[in-house]
Amino acid sequence: MEQINDIQVVPCTNSNYLKPFRVHYSQNGTKKSWDFMRTHDSVSVLIFNTSSHCFILVKQFRPAVYMCEWERTKPKAPEPAKQGVEDEGAAATATSETSSGDPQGEAAAGGRGYPEPPASAGMTYELCAGLVDKADLSLEEIARQEVLEECGYDVPVAKLRRITSYRSGVGVTGAKQTMFYVEVSDENRLGEGGGKPEEGELIEVVKVPLHEAMTFAYDESIPKTMGVIFSFMWFHNNMSPKYKISTNV
Repeated sequence: MEQINDIQVVPCTNSNYLKPFRVHYSQNGTKKSWDFMRTHDSVSVLIFNTSSHCFILVKQFRPAVYMCEWERTKPKAPEPAKQGVEDEGAAATATSETSSGDPQGEAAAGGRGYPEPPASAGMTYELCAGLVDKADLSLEEIARQEVLEECGYDVPVAKLRRITSYRSGVGVTGAKQTMFYVEVSDENRLGEGGGKPEEGELIEVVKVPLHEAMTFAYDESIPKTMGVIFSFMWFHNNMSPKYKISTNV
């Protein structure tokens, strides 16, 4: 299990991946505003190993998931006392606001006395995926690179089958993700995968047997992305005759 410690949350003033904006607009005569993030589009790949009849997923630590779990599981701050001098009441209110509404202060102060969640709280199962940040490469070429880097399989671009594209974060980012499907065999495996260590990637390659896929998809105790669930459903709806599988959950 990963060791996660020395957590500090600080303001993000400059990022290569996210840029915050606020848009003002009028909708049917009503003035509105909305905060959003501009980020890269992405690709994802459902990988099926025909040698072992299993899906190839990746598992990795996601800080955003971890921090959400930390916020969800932390004890609620007590209500400030209503009696006492005005200054004491103001101090209590300030303390309460800092401990309950300022994750930056909490993490920087070491959690203010309550334990940090285990690293497993931030681990998720996902499709092999990557950002569309190389203007000279097609979506298929980027997907091929991700399959090799993250999972260790070298497949020709021609074997990638486009499933569909969709908006991956309509409330915050509006970015588009394009999903592909590819079949691999043990002969295609050139390495262990795991991502690029020089870019801070620490990825575990996971196999999900075909006969367990739908149970895996609907098991709420297993943290996973919607892409995993959707792609497994797509496979069962479109590839059942080829692999003689039942579409029952």
